[in-house]
Amino acid sequence: MGIELLNESGFTCNEDSLRSVTSFAIKEMGLHPDCDVEISLVDEDAISALHVQWMDLEGPTDVLSFPMDELTPHSAAEGPGIIGDIVLCPQFAAKQAKNGVETELQLLTIHGLLHCIGFDHADEKDEKVMFALQEKILKDWQGQA
Repeated sequence: MGIELLNESGFTCNEDSLRSVTSFAIKEMGLHPDCDVEISLVDEDAISALHVQWMDLEGPTDVLSFPMDELTPHSAAEGPGIIGDIVLCPQFAAKQAKNGVETELQLLTIHGLLHCIGFDHADEKDEKVMFALQEKILKDWQGQA
């Protein structure tokens, strides 16, 4: 499995934990273990520019996702693919973190991965499903350590 992590944010974080939670989420979602995903950590200026460019929304955000191969949950039998790119903003995440910035970044990484494989939270029902799933994956990952 190829989990590439680029930290251009100027923020020191536990990159190994982000790789580990990503690997765990890939397995939990039934994706092929050789799937590729790129995680980029950027500062608020960089994520603000991406937010305007891709979402037409002003200001920074915590996470953006860019799916690539339209992978879906439980598609491991179809072989590996490119999940996509997950862009995190640690500085923004720190402002909203309730359980510490490291935990927030882990949760946002799972959130981004779920977006890449087709989950969304545009309506209340979908939000409940997606948010419950990301919390379950994070708790299960934390429980295995």
